[in-house]
Amino acid sequence: MTYFFIAGLVFISDRLSKLLVVSKMAEGESIPLISPVLYLTHVQNKGAAFGLLQGKVFFLSALAILCVILVLTQWRKIMGKSAFVRWGVTISIVGALGNLIDRLSWGAVVDFIDFRIFPIFNIADIAIVFGVGLLFWEVLFCDRPKNEDA
Repeated sequence: MTYFFIAGLVFISDRLSKLLVVSKMAEGESIPLISPVLYLTHVQNKGAAFGLLQGKVFFLSALAILCVILVLTQWRKIMGKSAFVRWGVTISIVGALGNLIDRLSWGAVVDFIDFRIFPIFNIADIAIVFGVGLLFWEVLFCDRPKNEDA
C-alpha cells in the first residue's frame, strides 16, 4: 500500500505542478526563483529527455504505454524483487505516466524546472531518473552473481 501512496503523491505533484505552469505562465515565460540559479521556465518538449526524438510524440507515447502494460502484467513478479527494484519500477513508471498524459493531452511534455546549466525538466522526469537510478543501484551494487564453477 505504501507504493500506491508514494506513487500517488508523486503523480499528483507532477500533474498539479504542470497544470499550474500551463494555466499561469505563457510558453517561454521564465520566472526567477533563486536568481541566477533556479528559474521556473515554461517549455513544451515534443521529444524525450534532453530534447531527443523531437516530434516523435506517437512513438514516445506508444513506448510509454507498452512499458505501463509490461509493468502491470508483471506486477506480482516485481513485488517479489528487492526494495530497489520495487521502488525503482514504481517511481519510474509513475513518471512515465505523468509525461504520457502530457503527450496525449497537449502533444508535448510540460517542463519547467530550469537550473540554466541543465536541460529544463519536470517532476515526472525526476521520478524517472530516480527510479532508473534505483534499478542501476540494484544491478551494480546489490545483485549478487551466481557462483559458477567451471
